Amino acid sequence: MKKPLTVALVGQPNVGKSLVINAISGAHMKVGNFTGVTVEKAEAFFRRGDQEIQIIDLPGTYSLNDYSIEERVTKQFLEEESYDLIVNVVDSTNLERNLLLTSGLMELGKKIIVALNMSDEAEKEGIEIDEVQLSSILGLPCLKISAATKSNIDQLADLIIKTHEAPARESKRTYGDAIEEELARIEEFIKERQSECLKEWRGSARSVALKLLQKDKALYAFLHDKPLWMELQPLVNESLDRLYLKFESKDVREIFLADAHAFAKGAAMETSRSKPPKAKNYTQVIDSILIHKYLGLPIFLFLMWGLFQLTFELGSIPMDYIEALFGSLGDMVKENIAHEGLASLLADGILGGVGSVLLFLPNILILFFGIALLETTGYMARVAFLLDGFFHKFGMHGKSFIPLVTGFGCSVPAFMAARTLKNEKDRLLTLFIVNFMSCGARLPVYVLFIGAFFPEEVAGNALFGIYILGAVLGLVAAKILRLTAFKGPEEPFVMEMPKYRLPSLRLVWFTIWNKALMYIKKAGTFILAASMLIWFASNYPGNEALEEQFGAQIEQAADNEELVAELEAKLAEAKLEQSYLGRVGQAIEPVFAPMGFDWKMSVALVSGLAAKEVVISTMGVLYSLGGEVDEESETLMEVLQAAVPFPTAIAFILFIMLYNPCLAATVVFGKEAGGTKYIYYLFAFTTVVAYLVALVGYAIAQSL
Repeated sequence: MKKPLTVALVGQPNVGKSLVINAISGAHMKVGNFTGVTVEKAEAFFRRGDQEIQIIDLPGTYSLNDYSIEERVTKQFLEEESYDLIVNVVDSTNLERNLLLTSGLMELGKKIIVALNMSDEAEKEGIEIDEVQLSSILGLPCLKISAATKSNIDQLADLIIKTHEAPARESKRTYGDAIEEELARIEEFIKERQSECLKEWRGSARSVALKLLQKDKALYAFLHDKPLWMELQPLVNESLDRLYLKFESKDVREIFLADAHAFAKGAAMETSRSKPPKAKNYTQVIDSILIHKYLGLPIFLFLMWGLFQLTFELGSIPMDYIEALFGSLGDMVKENIAHEGLASLLADGILGGVGSVLLFLPNILILFFGIALLETTGYMARVAFLLDGFFHKFGMHGKSFIPLVTGFGCSVPAFMAARTLKNEKDRLLTLFIVNFMSCGARLPVYVLFIGAFFPEEVAGNALFGIYILGAVLGLVAAKILRLTAFKGPEEPFVMEMPKYRLPSLRLVWFTIWNKALMYIKKAGTFILAASMLIWFASNYPGNEALEEQFGAQIEQAADNEELVAELEAKLAEAKLEQSYLGRVGQAIEPVFAPMGFDWKMSVALVSGLAAKEVVISTMGVLYSLGGEVDEESETLMEVLQAAVPFPTAIAFILFIMLYNPCLAATVVFGKEAGGTKYIYYLFAFTTVVAYLVALVGYAIAQSL
């Protein structure tokens, strides 16, 4: 059995890497994350003859710089991890631009195969590429393929094995005369010294010279304390000074980037020819409508509205069945398990926790189906183009719109949708702002309080105002965060307009399937534990004396159902007041005293950290109405009108609107943001903002 062969799949965004890895492996893939970051890591395993091959799909990157988290992950993997060769997937319709990345890969000194993908599209557009001549110029094997039609995919698998078994070839990456002259000077010096310390670096003299001119931090740190550095440093500085004068720039990255552009342009001009296209290019025709100056935005908003409606209207159908299923399972458990505590743990804690996660799974599937269609057709890039200008005024990116509008339905898929943002700073900022978009779980609380404190004729306007106010506050918060926590120059971001393509249903299915599995894995395990914790905090410590007292009264009133229900509700209220959860509410009551919140409202806010819907059932228990009340309960509305002043109700609505999302969403936020510390940041940020806004709302309502 041969040793498994590891292949790094590298390419710029939108070159079809995902299709390539699906076509070559038969979709035998698994998806995870790269260590320490939220960037997805897709791996495929397949066998060719007696050779087992592993392909690792690295994040799409335009170059090996450090502009985005994706570029850093790709660069770090290629420079530090163990693999056998690189397959560089290139868009044949944009050869010059794609060869820019190829030129950077050639500097790594690894075995590389250039896969000229989309060769069928290039042919339709009248583009002819001489892959034999390109292979000669680059010194790398080049092969025309089409992942969409699976043309030459088997040949690519064979070429991978052949290249791996063949001796390494010297890269033909050449530079301009000025750079080559300085490379030769430093390379000659290194060869003359034959220093042992450079043998430790395990690089050729030319590669060391190149990294010295590129001011590679790792190599500089390695050589800093070595005796050779005393002689080498002045020579390198002299070479750099000559390059600075020649290129009229002291930015080494800019110098080498300009040279890479020249190399890519030269290679493309030598090996590609354009003829009149065989088929009409429909991309420009479609773009004339979809990104029209006046029609583009309304069309986009309509498509987003349609996706939003599908996600939460169509998704509500299976949600009802899932909710009914877990409700029935809970009732079954309580009926068949005699031990009351164990039955409550299983039904209310475990089954309730699992159900609260799976309840949103249909929304996840529908949402990511829509997003996958938009991405694979090439339309998502147009979204960034249309909205980038407006969102940049608030320090955000155009792609932030998708997770933000999704946040009006559920924060969990909204946080996951933020993955469409490739820039780490933009993604983090968007994640923090998603919570300002009122999720569907907050809606029952709004309906309850609006019904209790607003006339029926203005109820709709009040509800609309709540949603609009949250969105406006979110944009203001984004601007403040950009000027404070995320301040500094914005990193460059390339908005590419890929050609429109028919979506690959196989790739779309693979995407939503893996998103669903990741959702269940990330949210399910944590929410299960958290639900059990909330259950424990609201049920313990018990009070046997209290239960015996009420038990006796309930037994005496056995013939009076209304009185029994009233006594059971009072017992539940007393038990909750004395529970750990009740004690927490009483402990934090002084914090909310300036807004008129009593300990009951404080407890409702604490329970809302688990799920916003729990706020209503908690209030039902606290106000002796039982836990089965809903937002349409007129009795609860009347009790609230009598117990809660209008300014306090306004403050409560504002606090509910802005404070921390539910536990499932919070956990997903932490995973997407990159660590537990961000959960604390989110809690502090949303709590402070909610408190200040609620306090202002309370003061305004009092003055009216």
